[in-house]
Amino acid sequence: MPFDPAFTSSYLVAFIMGLFSSMHCIGMCGSIIGTLTLSLSPEIRNNKKRLLPFVFNYNFGRITSYAIAGSLVGAIEALLTMPLGETHGHRILQLLSATIMTGAGLYIAGWFPRFAYIEKAGRPIWKKLEPYGRKLIPVKNHTHAYLFGMVWGWLPCGLVYAALALAATTGDAGNSALTMLAFGLGTLPAVMGVGIMTNLLTRLSRMIRFKQAIGVFMMVLALLAAFPWLNPMAFTSNMAMH
Repeated sequence: MPFDPAFTSSYLVAFIMGLFSSMHCIGMCGSIIGTLTLSLSPEIRNNKKRLLPFVFNYNFGRITSYAIAGSLVGAIEALLTMPLGETHGHRILQLLSATIMTGAGLYIAGWFPRFAYIEKAGRPIWKKLEPYGRKLIPVKNHTHAYLFGMVWGWLPCGLVYAALALAATTGDAGNSALTMLAFGLGTLPAVMGVGIMTNLLTRLSRMIRFKQAIGVFMMVLALLAAFPWLNPMAFTSNMAMH
């Protein structure tokens, strides 16, 4: 089956990036999920079938905010590349995106802790939104869970910013939003699992070699972001026919 290079170099890369980077985020996101779970009534908290919709709505709200952030980045990207020309501007953004993703990979592996300083960029927004999240605790229904998830989605996170850097290379607001949607869906299995299998996933996230392997894989994704034609799956229908 032929794949479109645009798909494999942004959406698929973003999904895989989210899938693997989410294991590193379990420490921070796991504590949030844990706090929210404890705020629920014991009848819901002790019943997995009733708990699951709340966990899903937390994460659905979070991914919604990722998509909104992606659309904003895509709109800004068009303005930033205009002075340099579409071709040169896009190429510069590709290389910048790959650099940030490489930093994220080194950070996950534990080899570049200073990458966390990038999170300072999002703190002004978080300071304005965080009080609204507090007002939603304790979470009383699915709507509150979704709204809290939307606030949670703006929590400063270097790995989310790395995904936004990738989204900025897609060319327009729609594609950027879809790229962040793919990233968010990639994080879903691990972060959803935190609410269901907290102990197992927390132990896995603390394995040094596991995190190093994920970090190296992130750097491979950065290479594909910088040079999408190297992606072995990125070939067009015309190429597939030859």
